[in-house]
Amino acid sequence: MSSTIRIANQFLKVDVSSLGAEMQALTSSDGRSWVWNGDAAFWTGRSPILFPMVGKAPNDILKVDGQCAPMAQHGFARRSEFALASSSETSCRYELAASETTKAVYPFDFLLAVIHSVEGRALTVAAEVTNRDSRSMPFGLGFHAAFLWPLPGAAKKPHTITLDNGAEPALRRLEGGLISPKKLASPFMAGSLVLDHSMFEQDAMIFPEGAGSGLRYEAEGGPAMHFSFENLPNLALWTKPDAPFLCIEPWHGTAAEDGGPDDLEGRPYTMVLAAGQTTRFSFTAEILA
Repeated sequence: MSSTIRIANQFLKVDVSSLGAEMQALTSSDGRSWVWNGDAAFWTGRSPILFPMVGKAPNDILKVDGQCAPMAQHGFARRSEFALASSSETSCRYELAASETTKAVYPFDFLLAVIHSVEGRALTVAAEVTNRDSRSMPFGLGFHAAFLWPLPGAAKKPHTITLDNGAEPALRRLEGGLISPKKLASPFMAGSLVLDHSMFEQDAMIFPEGAGSGLRYEAEGGPAMHFSFENLPNLALWTKPDAPFLCIEPWHGTAAEDGGPDDLEGRPYTMVLAAGQTTRFSFTAEILA
């Protein structure tokens, strides 16, 4: 049975479920909600953790270390029950360890820890992956947090994503759930993108390279958030047409490429972790106004 824990400080309250170690709510002290509520009319997710792969595998069959097994989009972590390892007023740590069930589809001994913490007006979500196996372990890891669009109190105002590095990264699209090899012109101009729902009629906008390690999401003359990313070189933006949320998705790893290698290790940006090693990924969301 899933349970929910709340962490908080004087500025923020965050609810986290044991199912998927998924954030359920982010509320500021003035009562404003910032995270999507999971309304099934649009999308039941809120902030899933993507592991051991990001995106889809060809024909939904994951090939890894010579083994082939069915694997739903974005992996199994988001549908798995995590154990609460520790908690305090301002942080909580959930863990998912390899089991016979996970090894049947992903044949490695691992530990995935997801840590939510608040400091000031900022929430940090971190994932730590430990390879407990005796061989190298390939995997993808991503965050899929959905924030309100429009932001609270900003209905009908233009919303903008601004990259900290001012870049104009090339756009990639999905074909049948796989990454198209075709690079498209960037929708960013000098690092700025004014959001429009029509941009998502062809599914997610994916920027495998060049988006940098931080961005600002804001409404014109209204609320704003700043995001910073650690060890997450890929960025995707996604919503369903006309849905009132925007997913800001920093990843390390992408869906398989259309026409590319069908094994996990052959995917772009797949992480390969040596036996006995641990690596960390995180994003921080700070409410600015």
